[in-house]
Formats: sequence, C-alpha cells, structure tokens
Amino acid sequence: VKSGSIMWSASCALAYFYMVSSWGGYVFLINLIPLHVLALMFTGHFSHRVYVAYSTVYILGTILSMQIPFVGFQPVQSSEHMLAFGTFGLCQLFSFIEYVKSKLTKTQFDTLFSFALVTVGFAVAGAGVVLWASGKIAPWTGRFYALLDPSYAKNHIPIIASVSEHQPTAWSSFFFDFELLVFMFPVGIYYCFKELTDANIFIIMYGMTSIYFAGVMVRLMLVLAPVMCVLSGIGISSVLTTYMRNLDVNQLKKSVTNTAQSSTRARRNDDSSSYPRKNEIAFGVVCMMTFFLMTYVFHCTWVTSEAYSSPSIVLSARSGDGSRYIFDDFREAYWWLRYNTDEDAKVMSWWDYGYQITAMANRTILVDNNTWNNTHISRVGQAMSSTEDKAYEIMRELDVDYVLVIFGGLIGYSSDDINKFLWMVRIGGSTEKGAHIKESDYFTPQGEFRVDKSGSPTLLNCLMYKLSYYRFGETYTEQDKPPGYDRTRSVEIGNKNFELEKLEEAYTTEHWLVRI
Repeated sequence: VKSGSIMWSASCALAYFYMVSSWGGYVFLINLIPLHVLALMFTGHFSHRVYVAYSTVYILGTILSMQIPFVGFQPVQSSEHMLAFGTFGLCQLFSFIEYVKSKLTKTQFDTLFSFALVTVGFAVAGAGVVLWASGKIAPWTGRFYALLDPSYAKNHIPIIASVSEHQPTAWSSFFFDFELLVFMFPVGIYYCFKELTDANIFIIMYGMTSIYFAGVMVRLMLVLAPVMCVLSGIGISSVLTTYMRNLDVNQLKKSVTNTAQSSTRARRNDDSSSYPRKNEIAFGVVCMMTFFLMTYVFHCTWVTSEAYSSPSIVLSARSGDGSRYIFDDFREAYWWLRYNTDEDAKVMSWWDYGYQITAMANRTILVDNNTWNNTHISRVGQAMSSTEDKAYEIMRELDVDYVLVIFGGLIGYSSDDINKFLWMVRIGGSTEKGAHIKESDYFTPQGEFRVDKSGSPTLLNCLMYKLSYYRFGETYTEQDKPPGYDRTRSVEIGNKNFELEKLEEAYTTEHWLVRI
C-alpha cells in the first residue's frame, strides 16, 4: 500500500497462500483487505498504488489459494469470498472511470456516468441474483453466520456451538493472554487516528474488526494477537517519544543550550513542554512504562510455560506437599488400543478425541475433529443418548468394535464426557433420525441436570451414563463419602447396581480417566 510495488504485493500473496494452506481463518483476511480498499475509495484515499497492490494480491492470491484441494473453486463460488471479488471488479471500474474522466469534458462524463451506473448496476445485480439462485454462488456457512450473530449456532447448528473454541471470550482471557497490551491497544488506535494514512486506516480497521470477532469466538484471539501487538507498540512508542523528549538528562547542559532548546520548543504545536515540573513527570512516566514492559515480559514467559507448553494428553496436578503428579491415562489408553486390538478395529468416541486416537492408537474412528459431517456426528450422539439396546443397534449399523469414553468422576477431571453429554443430546437430536431425542428428557422436572438419585430416568439409563459409571458404584473415591461418589459433580451417583448387557469392559486406565 505504501509503495504500490508489484514485488511486495506478490510477497503478500505468497503469505496469504501460506495462511490459506494452514487455517480456514484466512477468510477474515480476504474480507478485511477489500474492506480497506473500499474505505480508501469512500474517504478519497484511493490511488494507483492501492490499485496495483490490491489487483496483484487478489489475482495471485486467488490463483494460489485455488491450488489447495480443500479450497478449490470457493474463492469464486462462495459468498464469503464475494466481497473480495466484487471489490476487485470495482477497482477496475474505478480506474477505468478515472481514465475516461481525463478524456471527456465534465458534461460528457456526467451523462456517460449516469447511464453506465444504471446499466452496469442492474447487470451486476441481475447476474448476482441468477448465480445465487442457481447455486453457483454458495450461501454463507454456519460459522460465518455465527460470527455475525453469536446466538445463531446455538439455535440452529449445535455442532458449531459445542466446540469450546467457538465460545465467546471472557474478559479474563483477554487479560491473561495480552496483559499490558489490553490497555495500550486503544492508545495505539488514538495515535493512528491522529494521522490517517492509508496504512493507519488498515491498522484501525484490522484492530476494530478483529477485537469484535475475538469477543465472539475465543479461537479468533489468534487473529487479534498480531494487530494487538502492532497497535500497542504504536501506543507505547508514541507515549515514550512524547515524554522522552521532555526528559532532561543533564541539567547543566540544559542551561548552556537553553536558547537553542527554547527556539526548538517554540516550533512545537503540542503542549507537552508547557506543563510544570515536566522533567520529573517525564521521568516518572518513562519509569512506569519500563516497569510495565518488564512485568509484561515476565507475564508472557509464565503464561507460555504454564498454559501453552503442556501436551493436552498428559495432565498434571499439584499434591498437598506441592509436588507435581502426572496423569498419563490418555497415552496409556491409546497404547492399549494400538497393541491389543485388530488393525481394522473401529472405535466409536465423541469427536473431541478423534485426531488423537487416529494418530496415537492408529485405529479407525467414526468421527473426528473435522466437524463438517454433522449427520455422522449426530448418529454417534444418538447412540450415546439412547438406552443400551437402541445404542447397540446403531453401533451394529456403524460396524463399531470398541467404544471409548472419558470419565473424570474418580479424580475430579471436569472435561469428561458426562459434562459434555448435553451437547451429544443436542447434536443427536438435530437430525431427522434423532428427532425422538429431546433435551428436556434428560433434565429433572425442576430443570436440573443431575446424575444422583434425583436425576432423570432417561439420563440414568442411557449408554453414556452406563459406560462412564460401570462398576463405579463399588468404588470409594473420598474419605467419609459413600461408594460411587463423583468427585467432579460432588454427588453420589443415582444408578449404581447395573450390568452391561450388550457391551463388556475391555480396558480402564489407572485413574479411570479413559474407559474402553
């Protein structure tokens, strides 16, 4: 944008291609860039540099992205990419108009422009309607609607709402991940508004849109992080620049050069040099910013080591004496599957563990973390939500050999399948075959989700409940608590004395975290 160079534009297209090949979040960028170009048009900042930069990025980026099999022809067929496509056409039209304008008189140009605007506008609108009605242009996906309306997924597509990464972001998550940057972000925006260059307009738009989307979906914190660093850096740099120039390091030199400094300050338009005790205030501000930056380094190091450096399949906890205790149940279970089952065995589990089972156990799974196949995942949800007899019919239909569930009642692990179970019910009941599964059947008359004696009979007799709590009613988990006390939900389970009729226990890990 600054240089209008084809070389830099081609480099940008290569970077865009890399993002397309790695993450579906590239859709955010391919909509943000044309929004920036449109903003430049409306604010009178559009220039030949912007035309060259955007045209090069769009043409090369689109061609390269279409080489990714998963993307294919989506850049010219899906609604998510139409803004970029339309802006590209508008750039050509805008430049053509500027060329024609330079060749005609004002009266001739106004007449031609009015006629062309109506003709081309109707033609483009008509073509768009025809292509959309014929299915050539695919409608927006559920994930896209969920970004514009956070309640859409929960009401219409529970599989999207069930993903933890798609939940709204808590304020604490912003501070946990960004700390000082949260407060310097608006400062950077303020300084960008003070000087509205083409580049600053892009940074402002990137910051404002990404912070909204990051608030809607926690996974989009990845999109917010780069511009959070950029804007905070601008804010910190501007604050330090403002006060560092008022910091008199050597008072003796100040008296010698007083005349020269006075003439320099007189030329400044701001009031930063007119307040009393400016040297002391400037020194305090610089020291405060230095302290904040040092604490930010320590905070980032701590967050990286504690939250983002541990493998998700190995859990750790602190014992009473402060020592670390390792729970290796996931790896233990996957190794058991790998070395004790047939190579062609099929494993049914909830989709959360699909990739792990495939990679570590090397066994075929029914559903995995690629959650596009809503119908298949719904079928697994129906099996988990049904009684053992009905679930057995579904499992025979799916040719299942093993069923894997995650159970945290023994050690107090809260991310187990019982706590995720209502999503299985919702997704299971979202298709035609699961229309008989009603979420209300799994609640008590008072509207509570309970696993104790007050729990719904439908819940206490479904497959997920039985697989999780099989033999658990005979187990003591805490002192002074009855057998079958669930440490995760802090209750004694309601259905203890039952036997499995269609399935048999194959393997349970040391801490009962994984049951097969």
